[in-house]
Parts: sequence; C-alpha cells; structure tokens
Amino acid sequence: MRDHASNIALASAIAPAVQTATVTGAAIDVQEANGVTVIVHTGAIAGSGDFTAKLQESATTADEDFTDVEHLIGSFPDSLEASATIKVGYVGYKRYVRAVLTKNSGTSIAASALVELSALRARPAV
Repeated sequence: MRDHASNIALASAIAPAVQTATVTGAAIDVQEANGVTVIVHTGAIAGSGDFTAKLQESATTADEDFTDVEHLIGSFPDSLEASATIKVGYVGYKRYVRAVLTKNSGTSIAASALVELSALRARPAV
C-alpha cells in the first residue's frame, strides 16, 4: 500500500447541510494541482426536491467571472438522487473552480460538495 493522503488536498466547496435554495459554493484555488475532482454527496430529499449540480471556473474570484465548465470527465446527472455520490473530473486551465447546486423545484435536499486536488506541485499535502 502507498500513502495517498499525503498526495492530495481536500477543500470543502459546499458544506454538508439541508439545502432549500440554490447554493453557490466557495471558490477553490486549484493552481497548485494538476488534477481536480469534484465530489457531490447527497442524503435525504424532502418534498420532491429537484436539484441539479454543475461546476464553474474562473481566472478570478469575482462572481461575474465564473462560467460553466463545458468539458468534464464524467457528468452530473440531470437531477440529483437521494443518498448518492457523484464524481466528475475538471478539464480546464482556470485558477478557480466552484460547485453550484441549483434548486429547480420541491423543498430540499441534504447535500455537500468536496474538491479533491491531486498531482500536487508541492508534497506532502498539508
């Protein structure tokens, strides 16, 4: 076995919570990583909550500069399901990424998003 933990960094993009509205995650600086994976984890859905997920990228942290990522390794489902884990790989060269969970209808979903930074330029990760 090899140690993987020293070779990755994790960043919370959307903290675990019951989401009742569209939530835009924190801007995550990916400059020191050569690999970026976004993981969305869901729990219970209440009131037929219908949410979708997407990844955005930007060269700055300004909200107006973020645009949807067009090229992913894998894809987000058309609608998030209860108790699911979805992973997609980022393909791009912007400095920042962020996850967005969009409420389309219904009441709520328990969900979070995590960004894994891998193939780090400086190791071990702290």
